[in-house]
Formats: sequence, structure tokens, C-alpha cells
Amino acid sequence: MQYWIVVVSKDHISRGVAGGFIQANHGKQGPLKRISAGDWVICYSPKQTYSGNEVLRAFTAIGEAADDKIYQYKMTDDFIPYRRNIKYYDCKETSIAPLIDQLGFIKNKSSWGYQFRLGFFEIPEVDFQLIKTNMVVGS
Repeated sequence: MQYWIVVVSKDHISRGVAGGFIQANHGKQGPLKRISAGDWVICYSPKQTYSGNEVLRAFTAIGEAADDKIYQYKMTDDFIPYRRNIKYYDCKETSIAPLIDQLGFIKNKSSWGYQFRLGFFEIPEVDFQLIKTNMVVGS
């Protein structure tokens, strides 16, 4: 089992949660191929909206890969992104600020945002459990 962070604006992941899917790195297939059924995904939203500038910096969704299927979905004639099915859990939006010092995957605490520029990356289980405990009531 692996644990992943996907960086996505809150407005975009809200659509994913409602539809039970995830897209990564603007609909690229590569990141989704790294996820296996049963792996966990946490979504980090640096902004409220994709096209806006309102800062959020919070974990906004958490779920498990429902299966191993990757599929394309036609959003427009020239944008047909790849998706995966995710079983999302009820959670509360959780600011990253109070967790930065405790998260091992963030090596440079003063430049903590650098890691998230990748858009998609694996984290250790201990970091996943810390985030999950703060997001999911009763976890």
C-alpha cells in the first residue's frame, strides 16, 4: 500500500469528490499509473480556485483508489484527461500550517511549499496517518 499527495485547487477536487474520481497533473496518465487499488490519496489545495489567487494551503480530500482502472473523460473537444475512481471519505478541510513541523516528507521547513510544486508525490505512512488523523473524525 502506498500513500500519495495530489496537488489540486479546491474547486477542482470538489468536482472529483462529487464524481468519485481524481485527475492529476492536468489530466496526465503517468501519475495515475503509479497508484494501485487500495492506495490512499490525499488532496492538497494551495488555492480555492484554479484560476483565482485566493490562498488556501489545506488538505481538502482523502480517499482510496477503488480499482486499477484508468480511463479518459472528454471534458471538451481538445481536453480529454485521464481519471481514476476514488472512494472518498467524509473529512474536514485541514490547514497544513500546524502540521509542517511534524511532516517528515517536508525536509526544509522554511521552504515547505517547494515539495508541492511537483503536483503528485508519494509520502511515508507515518505522514499519511498524521494528516488522516487530522482530517477524518474518528480515524
